[in-house]
Amino acid sequence: MMRTNRKIAVTFAATLLAGAAGAGAAQASPTTSGNAAPSACRPANHTAEITEVAGSAGHRHYRVTLTAPLGYEPCALAGSPADVRFSNHGSDSGVTAGRYGGQKKVVTFGPGRPVHFDIQVPSSRRGIPADEASFTLRAPDGAIPGTSFAQGGLKVATGTLVGPVRRGS
Repeated sequence: MMRTNRKIAVTFAATLLAGAAGAGAAQASPTTSGNAAPSACRPANHTAEITEVAGSAGHRHYRVTLTAPLGYEPCALAGSPADVRFSNHGSDSGVTAGRYGGQKKVVTFGPGRPVHFDIQVPSSRRGIPADEASFTLRAPDGAIPGTSFAQGGLKVATGTLVGPVRRGS
């Protein structure tokens, strides 16, 4: 019995050491930009939710709010997300979004600093149901690799536009 417990303890210690070594290697990876914590801007490191907000003359509006949990490094975003597409239950809607608004303003995103962007849909056109948006975030110097996803119900149509990322939720 004592020998079995010792084997388990040695195996456990080896696993912990291997994990610590792996974590050190992960921290030195290019996706962390040399910081101790990975960037909140990477798609796997944040969540996004779509909610309907008050409409304006001729448009339905939806807000996509991005949040990052503690443990991630803040990062800079600028302009409207690129390559915005919509799907419903996994099926592509066929609608892609253009951009509107100023594209140069830089905002900081990270834990405790949520950001959002607006989806503006012409209400004069028949809406196509969607439950997910996919998009590529942009930094001041270009696109951030990877695709982010936001969940929530909305209706999209030809002529849908996406506004620039702004501070707040």
